[in-house]
Amino acid sequence: MSAGTIHGVGLGPGDPELMSVRADRLVRSATHVAYFRKAGRPGRARAIVEGMLAPDAIEIAMEYPVTTEIPLDDPAYADCLSGFYADVSGRLRALAEGGADVVVLCEGDPFFYGSFMHLHVRLKDHVPIRVVPAITGMSAAWTATGMPVTWGDDVLCVLMGTAPEAELARHMADADALVVMKVGRNLPKVRAALDAAGKLDRAWLVECASMDEERVIPLAQAGDRKAPYFSIVLVHGRGRRP
Repeated sequence: MSAGTIHGVGLGPGDPELMSVRADRLVRSATHVAYFRKAGRPGRARAIVEGMLAPDAIEIAMEYPVTTEIPLDDPAYADCLSGFYADVSGRLRALAEGGADVVVLCEGDPFFYGSFMHLHVRLKDHVPIRVVPAITGMSAAWTATGMPVTWGDDVLCVLMGTAPEAELARHMADADALVVMKVGRNLPKVRAALDAAGKLDRAWLVECASMDEERVIPLAQAGDRKAPYFSIVLVHGRGRRP
């Protein structure tokens, strides 16, 4: 029996109509569908494909053992997730070795800060694995502002809101255009770093880009709101133009 293939399928930023033709085809024809979610939640990836799966598709919910309950720099966090990824990778590998094709649903692009990367590195030397790229959340976010994010020779820097404030401010000061991901509870820190870098007046908060809940707000006017998980902060470049 030949091994099945594990497909890491990028679903894009949230709007099902922004999925690629290949992603749509794989999702609709899948016999085994795996997706990440927080325990007790349906999961955004699964919600994106609602109504698209075959009636007899076997669903495999991969539930994170921890999300924000343990600080990222606590060794217990890495240990817990490492064991989790090893376990779910083993389950998917067994299915593929048994001849089954498995579609793993991935929010955004599978190779851009996604959980699928941790499966890919554990599976790539054992079973066939293919990746379907997708529109990223940040692309949908800057499109939602109605303005290009880069011009001419602008340097775009992508940052994680989880980084220390001083490190954020240093990178923000050096770049022409900015994307800050993993905002959420880190929004006050991100705002302070942008202020220190002299870019707060140019920053935008984009919540749930391309989804029904989409909202675009100048960051300076966002107040002390708690940003949803799917939030991105942007600063547009102002580089060379003809």
